[in-house]
Amino acid sequence: MNRPMRDPRLLAKPPVCRLGCLVLVRNRRGDVLLVDPDYLDGMLLPGGSAKPNEPPHLAAARHLHAETGLHLRLNDVVAVDFTPADRHLERLNLVFDGGTVPDDVSLTVPAQQRSGLLGARFVPVRELPARMAPAQAARVTEALTGRALPVLLHGQRPT
Repeated sequence: MNRPMRDPRLLAKPPVCRLGCLVLVRNRRGDVLLVDPDYLDGMLLPGGSAKPNEPPHLAAARHLHAETGLHLRLNDVVAVDFTPADRHLERLNLVFDGGTVPDDVSLTVPAQQRSGLLGARFVPVRELPARMAPAQAARVTEALTGRALPVLLHGQRPT
């Protein structure tokens, strides 16, 4: 059934929800890659919002590269986290599995004035609660369980 949606009511008032595209990257010791934004207390997984019509896995890869210099292929989602509207729009955050990189991988963080980042580093799992907001640390803990969903575009794995 490939009929296009033509009912104007479907797009008359589209839902407002920010799509967060985050990446879980670990080193061989099992430490988690976090970025340190200058606008928040605490560290975060690398990532950011998808642009309109941007596939989420490509948005996550774009932000990961911009924030750390890493180029990784993202094939699986390891967590889906919905945050209801508060002082921000409601948010749906997808955490993509960035896999494992060598312990000595080189990270390239852009200048703070351009990126809003103080740095990026690998943090041992046991230190996550001390380095992240509780909801952020809980999201990473769930993402570390090893469950995964495939990334699909129109029902197919992207090539």
